[in-house]
Amino acid sequence: MNEPGVGPEDPTRYDPPPPAVREAVARALAEDLLPLGDLTASLVPATSRVALDIVSRSRGVLAGRACVAEVVRQLDPGIEVRWDRWDGSELAPGDVVARLDGPLRSILTAERTMLNFLCHLSGVASSTRDLVVAVREANPATRVLDTRKTTPGLRSLEKAAVRAGGGVNHRGGLSDAVLVKDNHLGGMTIAEAVGRARALWPGRMVEVECDRPDQVDEAVAAGATVVMLDNMTPDQVEGCVPVVHAAGVLVEVSGGITLASAARYAAAGADLLSVGALTHSAPILDLGLDLAGATEP
Repeated sequence: MNEPGVGPEDPTRYDPPPPAVREAVARALAEDLLPLGDLTASLVPATSRVALDIVSRSRGVLAGRACVAEVVRQLDPGIEVRWDRWDGSELAPGDVVARLDGPLRSILTAERTMLNFLCHLSGVASSTRDLVVAVREANPATRVLDTRKTTPGLRSLEKAAVRAGGGVNHRGGLSDAVLVKDNHLGGMTIAEAVGRARALWPGRMVEVECDRPDQVDEAVAAGATVVMLDNMTPDQVEGCVPVVHAAGVLVEVSGGITLASAARYAAAGADLLSVGALTHSAPILDLGLDLAGATEP
């Protein structure tokens, strides 16, 4: 089943920013091709052409189409790519994602870079979808967020993959919001820190991380926009939620949340679950290249 609203009418819904895609692909190709290019592909006759399918070998969710398109654009626009699935589409083993038709040399040279992006980003989307489904069954109002624990240089790509999996993006960078943790206090009280944040950055979200219930009371009284309950048990979260919600403030839960524990935190009343593992520990989705039609009946 594809996520509602995702289809051929909107194939770029989950694309990351084009400049970020161009930069990431350029770095990846340079890593593979400098200084002498693809030595092995030079053995293939220049006139050889081929049609190959990108095929899913396992269950998951697709993400990363924009990177494949950019690899083709930078390496050889003569490769034709015809997509059968869109970012956000659920895949089963044997599903054909796309067909590549063009010079064999170029496709062989592009193969690993295309699949590296596609497998990694689809893995992020797949892990996100699994967590979203588990959380939705426990509490349909709870949203799954990513964090800044991303691969350096690939943040916007990975965050787009989280969206393709049904998750929501937290801060894209340190300029997006104020997030007060213990290390930021430096002798200040939570109230003083929130007050300074309001004075310096009026209108910005001010989130306060709390690892004890007494800090929750202080954060709510100080006027935090979001209260983050960090490394608390589901029972502790359940005890703090009424206090925070009574003030009209959102509750975010973070710290070691897994697929096994996420539903318990959602059932405890969390509005937001932020999970670094979505990006820093997602296993790849196994995708590969097969001769065109090889997986068809």
